[in-house]
Amino acid sequence: MRTKLEPLTINETFSRRARAIPDTIAASHLGATLSYRQLDEASDVLARDLCKKGIMRGSRVCLLIRRSLDMLVGIFGILKSGASYIPLDGGVVTDQTLGCILKDSNAALVVCMSAYMHRVPEGLEVLRLEDFMLATCDHTTQDCELAHVHDGSSHLDEAYVIFTSGTTGTPKGVSVSHRNVTNLLCAEPGNLGICPGTKVSQLLSIAFDMCVWEILGCLLNGGTLVLRGSSKPDWETALRAVHVVIATPTILQCYRAVDYPAIRVVATAGEPCPQALADEWSAGKTFYNCCGPTETTIVNTMHCVRRGTSLSIGVPVPNTRVYILDEELRPLPVGRVGTMWAAGACVSLGYVNKPELTRQRYRRDPFCDDGFMFNTGDLGRWNQHGELEHFGRLDDQVKVKGFRVELDGVTAVMEAHPSVVKAVSLLIDTELWGFVSPSSVPLEELKAFVQERLPYYSVPSHFVPMECFPMTNTGKTDKRLLRTMVTGSSPPSATETASRAQGASCGIF
Repeated sequence: MRTKLEPLTINETFSRRARAIPDTIAASHLGATLSYRQLDEASDVLARDLCKKGIMRGSRVCLLIRRSLDMLVGIFGILKSGASYIPLDGGVVTDQTLGCILKDSNAALVVCMSAYMHRVPEGLEVLRLEDFMLATCDHTTQDCELAHVHDGSSHLDEAYVIFTSGTTGTPKGVSVSHRNVTNLLCAEPGNLGICPGTKVSQLLSIAFDMCVWEILGCLLNGGTLVLRGSSKPDWETALRAVHVVIATPTILQCYRAVDYPAIRVVATAGEPCPQALADEWSAGKTFYNCCGPTETTIVNTMHCVRRGTSLSIGVPVPNTRVYILDEELRPLPVGRVGTMWAAGACVSLGYVNKPELTRQRYRRDPFCDDGFMFNTGDLGRWNQHGELEHFGRLDDQVKVKGFRVELDGVTAVMEAHPSVVKAVSLLIDTELWGFVSPSSVPLEELKAFVQERLPYYSVPSHFVPMECFPMTNTGKTDKRLLRTMVTGSSPPSATETASRAQGASCGIF
């Protein structure tokens, strides 16, 4: 399915929206609010100052911040200057990672909240973000207008760089274009029905690409963004106030759908969603199960779930495609499992300063003359209903007793038990471990259930009940912490352990 979109940048799309609804509340945070006019004008002032300091089209600017209304001024101000932004959570990113990212990205400048000014290495120019909050710009002045000058190809420029460690532990930057973003967020179903009057939660870390869906998905479509606070009551207050929630399954499983009647639309991504969780949240709500790595721009497949139907990852979003290919890059027939390759408008620009890795994962699309396709590393197949089914990742295949075992397959069987809300399976040393929530799951019954459905070598040797799973700062299940719980090796720091425990109880990150 193709959707015709104007070749506009993210900031051009936002400014059009701001001019149409200037007095509508764009965002709220712990009682403070910001209108579309205020956000548009304050970000214009920042853009003007960035341009004066030599920031231009093609520049990269690091945004070192925490969740706040100022954060929004920073995002749009950088984009209006023609530059792309690199979002980093100042309360989470380590000094080592910060230094690595600043060097690797060749960031020209840092826009920073005052609390993190001391963390910026010497020699880099810094702008204090709070100086631009609620600033106003005379739109008749030439300086301010310079921030809006673009030509007809600007929508193909880099909009942001998300740094993700993936499976290697080494940060790698994914370069995402304006076109990548607007293709998903400015049309159905990626816009999630957001329009003026719709309230959208902002729960996720600024450094996580799903946060882009929350922020830009809301503000490009005229909604009101509700930024949460850090306490558990703050989370609950935000969730009770909103109509649209975008979250990982690990975050969502900490809450009961019945407690939040105002929520009308839920979208999950970032990790596999348990069937039971989808059934709970699709009752009386529109629920999307989505899939896609950062390299394919947040998500590139979406499934609108009907309660009681089996879960899939749906179909490609408009102007994109998914191929199921074998090792020789040949298409596989319906029903055969192979590697998922994404193509079309979702495919990002590549990895920053990693040409060899880009060549490995991004290939010219041999099936359609419109650019590149990307190897997602996911296993999948087309089913008879024309939907995609996800079968885990290639790097989640392990050997147990000489047999190949797909960890996501083991997890799916555990989650099929009626008492299990969420499960995780890990190979630790030479044994399979199954972690399940809630803690009330009857373990002997679960073990018998799994034994009936899996070969003996795929049955976990140990089952661990948990009330809630610990989370990473991106809201995904913290598998490393689960592993250290078992092995006791390389334990996290006391601060990290406390944070993860808090995150497990209320999704604090």
